[in-house]
Amino acid sequence: MSNFSSNFHILKSIGHIHTPYKKKAPYQSVDVAKGSFKLILDEKYEKGLKELEKFTYIYIIYYLDKVQRSNQLTLSPPWANNSEIGVFASRSPDRPNPIGISVVKLIKIEKNHIYISGIDAFDGTSIIDIKPYIKDLDSKKDANYGWLDGEENQDHINLHIKGIPHKH
Repeated sequence: MSNFSSNFHILKSIGHIHTPYKKKAPYQSVDVAKGSFKLILDEKYEKGLKELEKFTYIYIIYYLDKVQRSNQLTLSPPWANNSEIGVFASRSPDRPNPIGISVVKLIKIEKNHIYISGIDAFDGTSIIDIKPYIKDLDSKKDANYGWLDGEENQDHINLHIKGIPHKH
């Protein structure tokens, strides 16, 4: 029997996220957030970014080392009627592998800097990886909304989850 941990590669940072959030980040990212949002990758990755510019959106996979600890297994989001969501569905460093993932709009790439739409991450957050978002591969027709399916105000709550500005 092989020991999984001995075969596991340690995740390495490929750069960091630059945001205006030093002490408090929003609960969800907002596309029209004010401030400078960019990914600053190590210079050795600059060559590989040329093809990435053809995509409208990208995934950012990052390390959640600067998120408030909750020490709870569940949380109640402000936009759901007394729903409790497991910490595996949240952005919490209490997870066994504290990794976050966000889809952001790619604005432009200059050398090793990727300018993006708003993201709900703290300034200096380590980037583990970036991947292109491909609409037909990432939008599953048979996907459901999980716990959201049971909510009466589903459309309104979904706007909050996606960080889309709207009238209350």
